[in-house]
Amino acid sequence: MNLLDRFGMDTSTLAGPLEARLTAMRQAGFSQVMLHARDLVGHPGGVAQAVQAVQASGLRPTGFQVLRDYEGLTGPLHEYKVDIAKSLLQTCAQSGSQLLVLSSTTSPHASSDWDHLAADLRKLAMLAVPLGIRIAYEALSWGRSVNDFVTAWDLVCDADCPNLGLCLDTFHILAAKTPLDAIAELDPERIFLVQLSDFMWHEIPTFEDRITTARSLRVFPGEGAHSEPLADLALRLDRLGYVGDYSFEVFNEDYQQLPLDTVAARARRAASWLHDDVLRKAAPLPPWATRRA
Repeated sequence: MNLLDRFGMDTSTLAGPLEARLTAMRQAGFSQVMLHARDLVGHPGGVAQAVQAVQASGLRPTGFQVLRDYEGLTGPLHEYKVDIAKSLLQTCAQSGSQLLVLSSTTSPHASSDWDHLAADLRKLAMLAVPLGIRIAYEALSWGRSVNDFVTAWDLVCDADCPNLGLCLDTFHILAAKTPLDAIAELDPERIFLVQLSDFMWHEIPTFEDRITTARSLRVFPGEGAHSEPLADLALRLDRLGYVGDYSFEVFNEDYQQLPLDTVAARARRAASWLHDDVLRKAAPLPPWATRRA
């Protein structure tokens, strides 16, 4: 098996036309790609040509990003968001992806009523069934009611739909310092995706700083300040029996200014560390872990 078979890159990590980003990923040895809606709708040739580019690349879509601020709304706001969700599901299906990422709501207009939140997740999952799409629910560490994977898991369980599961994002887990022991309580078959990234500082005390770091200052695993807990998390998932995909969700303004092959090589190095040194040898720290990205 190719060591990169379970690892994919996110299109947002790279700059340039979609075709060039896909080529860089493929040449680095990756076999899958995390797509964003804007990759398709913003393509000069439209959605159809963007889909053709993905198919021609030979890369398998890991998933499709992202539905935000969906659950907990009422009245016209709820109707509006359901309409957006339906459109995103259609585009997700067009892209060839079978997974839509849903991030926990940050909207001040959202209810915190648990039954309401669970019902909304259930409704989205049911809308996705005819399209053969699974919903991966991700806890944002600044979410209004759901801001850690423990709470997200409880909500997914209460919504109780087979095509509804978790998306675990290491940035949010590390930034919020969520205890990793809780991973043992998860069902590996309901973990639909694991997104990997790190960051350079040890503490992110405020939501505002956390948002800024998440959106523009993430780094690849092994390049940041949290290599040991990140390796620990990967090992815990492996022992749990997780056999799904890992996607490098690295939003970094510096990487947007670098050649595509340079950034893709950094991603490959991170994947090699996780695959060879962490999951195979359980040796947590790479020799380059303390260097700045």
